[in-house]
Amino acid sequence: MRRTIEIVFSSLKMALQELWKNKLRTFLSLFGITIGIFCIIGVMATLGSLEHNIQAEIKSFGTNTIYIDKWDYSAGGDGEYPWWKYVKRPSPKYEQLEQIMQRTPSAKYSAFKINRSADVEYEDNTLKDVLIYGMSDDFNNIQSVEIRYGRYLSSSEFQQGSNAAVVGNEIAELLFVNPERAVGKSITIKGKKLLIAGVIKKQGNQMLGGWQLDKAVITPYRFGRTIMDERRSEPLILVQGLDNVTNIVLKDDLKGTMRAINKLSPTQEDNFSLNDVNEWSKAFEQAFSGINMGGMVIGGISLIVGLFGVANIMFVSVKERTSQIGLKKAIGAKSRIILVEFLLESAFLCLIGGLIGLLLVFGLTKLLTSAFNFPIYVSTANLIWAIGICFVVGVLAGIIPAVIAARMNPVVAIRTN
Repeated sequence: MRRTIEIVFSSLKMALQELWKNKLRTFLSLFGITIGIFCIIGVMATLGSLEHNIQAEIKSFGTNTIYIDKWDYSAGGDGEYPWWKYVKRPSPKYEQLEQIMQRTPSAKYSAFKINRSADVEYEDNTLKDVLIYGMSDDFNNIQSVEIRYGRYLSSSEFQQGSNAAVVGNEIAELLFVNPERAVGKSITIKGKKLLIAGVIKKQGNQMLGGWQLDKAVITPYRFGRTIMDERRSEPLILVQGLDNVTNIVLKDDLKGTMRAINKLSPTQEDNFSLNDVNEWSKAFEQAFSGINMGGMVIGGISLIVGLFGVANIMFVSVKERTSQIGLKKAIGAKSRIILVEFLLESAFLCLIGGLIGLLLVFGLTKLLTSAFNFPIYVSTANLIWAIGICFVVGVLAGIIPAVIAARMNPVVAIRTN
């Protein structure tokens, strides 16, 4: 054990000496390693943080949840989207909730949603085009709404269609400055008064749009339909499955349920869409996997350049220290000790280049986090990846020079100038 520690420290010392002795050559040689690690870990950190935030936002749409709509969310985009096919479909209806729960054994909760934009007034202040949601009772069981001040709407308020509401944090700040003051106050929407029961906890920026609860007002569906035209309010049904039921089973059950509710014959095509939240998550996983691979390929090219640079340093180092190697072997150093010393030295050189690359990545994360108000971090897994990659590249770069050094004839090596 003691001998191993001595070899490690000796190799580290020699690596540092080589760096200091030939600064320009070392910088140019390690530049590839630095850029390679910067590209790989930078891409992994940025995309990993981005994917984590997007996946968290997708989960906020409700876990194990199916969205019943006339629009298919995965049917393509731009000019390829067959809007003409879906626009003629009937919109989901509030009355279908009870039938869905009765006919779908795998369903745990169902909720109905309508929404429109409208002006919100409080005293002399007016907010233009605020998103107004009309929700049914079980929405909070599917999509958790965290309340910061006050309370969420009660079941009796949903059933009676009371003129109660909860408002987003941004709405409360704009109208009342201090969000806590909003609780108990009345706002006016389309000439009707609403009593604020609570203020929703701040969510922050939503990359996918999402529910945008910071900028929204939630009111019971029965009241919401009195201030908006339900036919033009993007009606939607959310269904969450039982805890032990997969989305595949829930989707199959809902398909049979909706076909029965809409009275479709076996030969008729579905006139509704079942949009699975889990499918969005998988689609983003595949997309980020491809982007990550592209970043790793770019970084890998830089690492290959760096590998040859480190190998060049090691070849020069072996040549300059030939007489020292011969002397070591003459006084009893075994070939494997020489081999290990040079491999460790090569690995240390790559680790130094990798550490410089990691420092650049940390700088990038701080810059992007402050510039875009978007948290980016380097995970422990990324650090382990960086260290492992540097070590492997170092061993590969030093293997041939190390073998040459280990096989030297001590007599010939000592005589070399």
